[in-house]
Amino acid sequence: MFPSSNEIVLDTVSSAEVKQFRCLECGKAFPFESRLMQHAVVHSGVKNFKCDECGKLFAQKWDLTKHLLIHSGVKNFKCDECGKLFGQKCNLTQHLLIHSGVKDFRCDECDKRFTQKGDLTKHLLIHSGVKNFKCDECGKRFAQNCDLTKHLLIHSGVKNFKCEECGKLFARRFSLTQHLLIHSGVKNFKCDECGKLFAQKVGLTQHLLIHSGVKNFQCDECGKRFTQKGDLISHVLMHSGVKNFKCDECGKQFAHKSDLTRHLLIHSGVKNFKCDECGKRFAHKPGLTQHLLTHSGVKNFKCDECGKEFAQKRDYTRHLLIHSGVKNFKCDKCGKRFAYKSALNQHLLTHSKVKNFKCDECGKQYGWKSSLTRHLLNH
Repeated sequence: MFPSSNEIVLDTVSSAEVKQFRCLECGKAFPFESRLMQHAVVHSGVKNFKCDECGKLFAQKWDLTKHLLIHSGVKNFKCDECGKLFGQKCNLTQHLLIHSGVKDFRCDECDKRFTQKGDLTKHLLIHSGVKNFKCDECGKRFAQNCDLTKHLLIHSGVKNFKCEECGKLFARRFSLTQHLLIHSGVKNFKCDECGKLFAQKVGLTQHLLIHSGVKNFQCDECGKRFTQKGDLISHVLMHSGVKNFKCDECGKQFAHKSDLTRHLLIHSGVKNFKCDECGKRFAHKPGLTQHLLTHSGVKNFKCDECGKEFAQKRDYTRHLLIHSGVKNFKCDKCGKRFAYKSALNQHLLTHSKVKNFKCDECGKQYGWKSSLTRHLLNH
């Protein structure tokens, strides 16, 4: 007696449920042995299918076919949450996990969590220390090929992402997104050492190097050491003599745009930083910080020539010019030469006949404050 059609269907379902073909490498299960055999190629390391567009290799032809959609530019799958488009449905599905907030995959090294297992796997390469992807331009190495690809945008010079607030351009959208936090005014990352707040975690991480005292980057010209490579690169520009940033107000030139920006505060007349000791005001905080050293009484910079001591390295360096005999600043009125420009500026007051410093005791006027100070000793 033959079984009924219903019995055949049930038997088929039952067999399919029992015969699970599981991969011993990763635990993934398949309903058919043929599918398992196809999957096994992934673990073999053999990649016979190559993309003619970018050279990327794949273990399975199906993976190559899906990959080609990236180069086609066709993106038919849209995220309803943020509007981002994808060429493959599986990529959209993975992307949706980001909006779910669910992060089931945790790194045992640093406790960082991820929405997808693939992201965790890639992240673990960072802890392994293995960096097989090298930039031919600068030699920097990366753990993941995708990081190298993103890095190469820096060398390309292409910056398609613009900040509407300040006009700064970026090579990557992510960099722009991070930059926008600066304009938001939100600073959620706090330094436990000094209390300074940062808009970005990377800013805090870099700042912490200051407290560590570790300075692994040294300038070959002057021996000065830095905690970050970026600071060393910026510093080296000073020795190159290249100054591409010019002040339209006074013509002074700078090696860094940030120095020009700080300098412009001087011309603005805005001085928001006040010394509580003497009331003197400054355009920027570093100026106040340096000034406070004069009140501390601490003078760590001593001249080996004459023994004179200084609170600030800047004043000490300027003083050394006196002993060098070099006087590059000449007065067009009388030909007298000076070691530094500020001395020349003070001297020019003698020719201008302008005397802004008056003695309250006798009414005598002086062109220089130092002259008035010496005069007051007589009273």
